[in-house]
Amino acid sequence: MTTTASTPDKSPGPEPTDEEYGILRASGALWAGCSVLITDRHGQVLVQHVDYLDTCLLPGGAVDKGESPAQAAARELQEELGVALTVDRGLAVDWVSVGSVGAPASMRFPGELLHVFDGGTWSDEQIAAIRLPEREITSIEFVEPAGLPGLLAARDARRALSALRARVNAGGAVLLEDGRPIAPSVLDTVGILRTPQARHHYPFHAAPVPEHLPVRQSWVWAFAPDGRVLVLLDPDTGAACLPGGTPETRGHGDPEATPRREAAEEAAAELADVVCVGYLSDPEEPSARVRHVATLTRLGAPPVDPATGRTHIRVLATPEQALELFDRGPSAGDQLAAVHRARAALGLPAAQPQPVTELGDPVVWDLVTE
Repeated sequence: MTTTASTPDKSPGPEPTDEEYGILRASGALWAGCSVLITDRHGQVLVQHVDYLDTCLLPGGAVDKGESPAQAAARELQEELGVALTVDRGLAVDWVSVGSVGAPASMRFPGELLHVFDGGTWSDEQIAAIRLPEREITSIEFVEPAGLPGLLAARDARRALSALRARVNAGGAVLLEDGRPIAPSVLDTVGILRTPQARHHYPFHAAPVPEHLPVRQSWVWAFAPDGRVLVLLDPDTGAACLPGGTPETRGHGDPEATPRREAAEEAAAELADVVCVGYLSDPEEPSARVRHVATLTRLGAPPVDPATGRTHIRVLATPEQALELFDRGPSAGDQLAAVHRARAALGLPAAQPQPVTELGDPVVWDLVTE
């Protein structure tokens, strides 16, 4: 009796020899490559200007024979930036198709599996320690995520943004095809980080607003019982923000009026336990941008915001994820500390790292806390 085996490209037939099977698999082999996503403390991405392309690249390169992708990434960081770093967290694996690269026929490019690793957030000291080689890398710069498509090749920019969203989303490494997720998250479908973030780079004061400062803006960190907060995503621009807006005359003297009204209008959200945790001060135009903390009690059907005519996409994110989405200013840590103190005072837990969750249907939350 003759035994048969199925191979990827053949109908059942006589079992191939080891040599035949090796030839078959080699005929479908792909190149292997790696890149490393590195950000500074403001959320900007490190890109390299090179002497052989008109576009920029993330650190990385080809995986050499006998190397693992992680070993190759560590080697490339040493060669290109003069930095010794263990790379042990993957963000994405991208299948790069033959037709997406535009490689010359003489190169016989068979396609590539490119691994994107998380290089972490680098301190000013780590950045200052970078040493470039004499050739190949002419300079580096840190750029806003929204600026990547203007500096990188289109496929590389898609891949970098997909990997950056995967890092924020905390859902593990994602699978890409030509830079596009095969199972997009809500951050991918909305296109978060594709447009410049609104900057709120003002000093934060964990104190009541002085009487002489007019209130220009009032936002609220609205907490669900699991310690995550409500974030609004603009479906047209991918911009993220907390519920809130500009105080109206009719709410004068009532600091809770604006966050309650704006949360209802923008997100159909009802709040309880609204407390002020501080404010951002604008030195150029003396005014205060107030920050509140509250608990979410109910979420209705997605409303049309009367101020913009848009229906925001509502998501729950950890406070840390929220800041990644809309503000990485120098005072972000001070604001986050004040928010967590208020959260603890309300008896709410610290949120565990988890993927951002879209909220479509109405929700009623149980306010009983442990």
